[in-house]
Amino acid sequence: MNHKILLVRLRQIGDVAFTTPAVAAIRRRYPDAQITYLVEPAAASIVLQNPNLDEVLVVPRQSLWRDLRLGMRLRRRRFDLAVDFHGGPRASLLTWLSGAPVRVGYDVLGRSWMYTRVVDRPRELRRRHSVVNQWDLLTALGFEPPTPSANPIEIALDPAAAAAVERRLTAAGVAPGEAVVVVHVSASSPFRRWPAPAFVETVASLAVRGRRRVVVTSGPSDRGAAERIIEAARARLAAGCAERILSCGDFSLAELRALLERSAVYIGGDSGPLHIAASTRVPIVALFGPTPSERSIPWRDGALATAAIEVDGLPCRPCDQRVCTPGDFRCLTGIEPGRVIEAAEGFLEAAP
Repeated sequence: MNHKILLVRLRQIGDVAFTTPAVAAIRRRYPDAQITYLVEPAAASIVLQNPNLDEVLVVPRQSLWRDLRLGMRLRRRRFDLAVDFHGGPRASLLTWLSGAPVRVGYDVLGRSWMYTRVVDRPRELRRRHSVVNQWDLLTALGFEPPTPSANPIEIALDPAAAAAVERRLTAAGVAPGEAVVVVHVSASSPFRRWPAPAFVETVASLAVRGRRRVVVTSGPSDRGAAERIIEAARARLAAGCAERILSCGDFSLAELRALLERSAVYIGGDSGPLHIAASTRVPIVALFGPTPSERSIPWRDGALATAAIEVDGLPCRPCDQRVCTPGDFRCLTGIEPGRVIEAAEGFLEAAP
């Protein structure tokens, strides 16, 4: 029997990336199934090239009336199984409207009745990886627990994006044999954003040594912050070193994936680009604030170089990321640039 399977995961980049191990596992169990993935535009490119999916439906946020019409179209598709990895109001409604005879979702107050199989999701923050939290839905279907080596995050490389990145690096003066260090300086929340002066010190230090170029990236909303960090880091250095810090403009998610594929080190906080990096073999220096590294450490083979930098021993950590109780974001401001620089230099020295 050829199953028709609907997977639903809306909103954030990292959350969509965390579902890709489950997508691969579902494909292995149902090699002949027709698998459709429902996603919002912001994170669509994470799954658009995924070889385990037959179809990606990109659904912008819209009125309830339009969602009801979308739900009716899904119902006419006659899915056999629907898995709601999100659990939000919109995702649960669309899962229910699909009419799939088996609908798997989380035990969320007021919405559990929309599913035929309900999975417990404790409200408290746990030191448990987000991939495992989402995999709980597959456990309800009889799947074995995942491991990073057997079930890594997978984001396909877009050849067109890779070619565009190579052209951009060449235009910026990156020569063959030069190491590219990517420093991502933005995050969706102040609870995940390392202070700009710390980034400045890190970028300037990394640009001094060796045959390397430092590419500073950010989300579109933080473009101004990235440019200020670039200017401040360049101002610390002599001209010969300052030119090693590159301003290459915005990268799409597909282009960022391609950039990381050919980079020597990635440095960044706990945000979507960190988990795009996890889908490559690039050495990663990950900065964690209120979220413990156990929840968001790059989910990939343990043999790949990864350093988690965080401040342990804070009674306020982890927190719900609504209010900083001490008021000074000490989980982030307490991360010394020296620790980050040391980890990155270690990876660069160990590279071929």
